[in-house]
Amino acid sequence: MADETETPENQPPGYEPPAIWTWDKASGGRFANINRPVAGPTHDKELPVGEHPIQLYSLATPNGVKATVMLEELLALGHDGAEYDAWLINIGEGDQFSSGYVEINPNSKIPVMVDRSAPEPQRVFESASILVYLAEKFGAFLPGELKARTETFNWLFWQMGSAPYLGGGFGHFYAYAPMKIEYAIDRFAMEVKRQMDVLDRHLADHEYMAGADYTIADMAIWPWYGGMAKGVLYDAAEFLQVQGYTHLNRWADQIAERPAVQRGRMVNRVWGEPETQLPERHDAADFETKTMDKMMPKEDAAE
Repeated sequence: MADETETPENQPPGYEPPAIWTWDKASGGRFANINRPVAGPTHDKELPVGEHPIQLYSLATPNGVKATVMLEELLALGHDGAEYDAWLINIGEGDQFSSGYVEINPNSKIPVMVDRSAPEPQRVFESASILVYLAEKFGAFLPGELKARTETFNWLFWQMGSAPYLGGGFGHFYAYAPMKIEYAIDRFAMEVKRQMDVLDRHLADHEYMAGADYTIADMAIWPWYGGMAKGVLYDAAEFLQVQGYTHLNRWADQIAERPAVQRGRMVNRVWGEPETQLPERHDAADFETKTMDKMMPKEDAAE
């Protein structure tokens, strides 16, 4: 029988959990300066409000892209009521902890939306809630027939339950943690590859996630798993051998070709090529006139 005090193989030595956990702000990691074990605002600041019915406060992370893709898809269908102002929330600077932000999202995560066309301004937080709210409000991208509607919800909530393993698990320990821990990376890499295999097998027999039609399930899954399949997330394409997921890659490319998706992924984006960045969006014309390559001084843009 093994000695219970023996350090298991591959486990970093020297850590014994205390009887009571206490917060160590010096724990390190990319987001250590904004992570904390309590909720609530850290400073007073009102949120800006634009002229459109829908106000979005976000950043172009995979969760944020879900909302902007949905809004751009609705506008592409001719739903003028989906016109929106998209305000940049810099999570690295702690914008999500302002009093105004916490008032509409007590969980202080992005994205959050306010529908000012409702009888009273209606807050909507959590990305899946935003997708469902907009789909039901405009009668689009959510099938009415029971089987297809249920399949859409099946995959929408699959994504909400699965992505924390991809982002908060694999992404954190592989890309952001202050040290590489073999056990943690192996554990979450295994789960991410299992999830991608789930998608690859499903998409071998289905054009889109819920069947023949493009739905909010595709919009939810694509920014996370489409991004991973195309090597966009965490610089982990070679490590996870993502090119092997043939059907997932086919689907990811098909979604990426949609003009509304191409616009949606630019909104609230502040990294990448300047022409792909539209930090704030207040009008459809902003895609032509206010991307970062248009706003930069000419000498900077020429470099």
